[in-house]
Amino acid sequence: MFDTTLRDGDQMPGIELDASEKISIAILLDEARVDIIEAGFPASSRIDYESVRSIKREVSYSRVAALARANPDDVDAAAAAEADIIHVFIATSDTHMRYKLRMSPEEVIRSAVDAVERARSYGAYVLFSAEDATRSDPAFLVRVYKSVVAAGAKYINIPDTVGTATPWRMEWLVGLVRSSLPGYVSIDVHCHNDFGLAVANTLAGVRAGADGVQVTVNGFGERGGNAALEEVVAALHFLMGYRTGVRMEMLTKLSGMVAEVFGVKMPPNKPVTGLNAFAHEAGIHVHGVLKNPATYEPMPPEAVGNRRRIVLGRHSGRAAVAYALKAMGYEPSSEAVDFVLEKLKEAAPRIKKVSEDIIEKWMMEYYSRKIGAAGDVKTVIAAR
Repeated sequence: MFDTTLRDGDQMPGIELDASEKISIAILLDEARVDIIEAGFPASSRIDYESVRSIKREVSYSRVAALARANPDDVDAAAAAEADIIHVFIATSDTHMRYKLRMSPEEVIRSAVDAVERARSYGAYVLFSAEDATRSDPAFLVRVYKSVVAAGAKYINIPDTVGTATPWRMEWLVGLVRSSLPGYVSIDVHCHNDFGLAVANTLAGVRAGADGVQVTVNGFGERGGNAALEEVVAALHFLMGYRTGVRMEMLTKLSGMVAEVFGVKMPPNKPVTGLNAFAHEAGIHVHGVLKNPATYEPMPPEAVGNRRRIVLGRHSGRAAVAYALKAMGYEPSSEAVDFVLEKLKEAAPRIKKVSEDIIEKWMMEYYSRKIGAAGDVKTVIAAR
């Protein structure tokens, strides 16, 4: 698990993490047992340079990677920041080579090889990425990877830089690269979410033989973002039967804390870690979940540090109301359930969110009618 929240995630428009914020997130990622933390791009700013150096000293489990373009100054900066892994990259697609780099294919290969050799001269472990790999000519892409491996890179990455791959294309491309390189070479996939396919493409890459996945917490990143760490980890575990070193019970905490530091409010329907990821309102669903959670939950919420929520609303049935009353300490008698259910059907469309405070008021009204004395209601409520 290669997390790039502090580098690719930090490139999210409108986000500017300072060194202390980066360190706080890194410490949490380390606690969650992420294998590699890409802590920054040292040549890009003093903050990134210092962050890589500081995080290297703060973490105890994770290895620290630093990004570097395929030029001497960038590689030197990453080495000076004392990164465990120097992550060298250069673009390999015709579009990037022609319009951004203004370099020939041969010049790109030479720059990639020179950068890898320079990084190795510092004694660093070298990761090489072919930027825009999924839009590159496959034959040229394989040639580039073979060249950097011959120069000493034992770790390569296949990025879907603008999120244009499909799962079947990603699986084919990773399979091609895997079969073209020596078995000792480790392969990562790095997928962007421009078409909402980042997680699916990442899983397809693993299926084709990728050894590692590059992700960000909550999928934070440029444009549509990246593959979300928590979604990829959960899918690998529950759908594909893989085991990562990540402490899954920390996923919801990690998601929430990173969102808070980034200042981004997550949508309630965020998969795996969202407020509604295990929330149920519809009567049929609630009835099933209360009988057996597996009826409407694809994984146990506790496994990812989340929890089940039974939400009351106009779609709620008797089972949901009874569950809510019992959870609040009330005896869910048939009469009490009917009373609250009637209130729900009338009020829910108007007030949208039915909180426990509202249910408390309804129950006071219920007891008031039942007992006929407001003073006694408080005694009943206090004794429940």
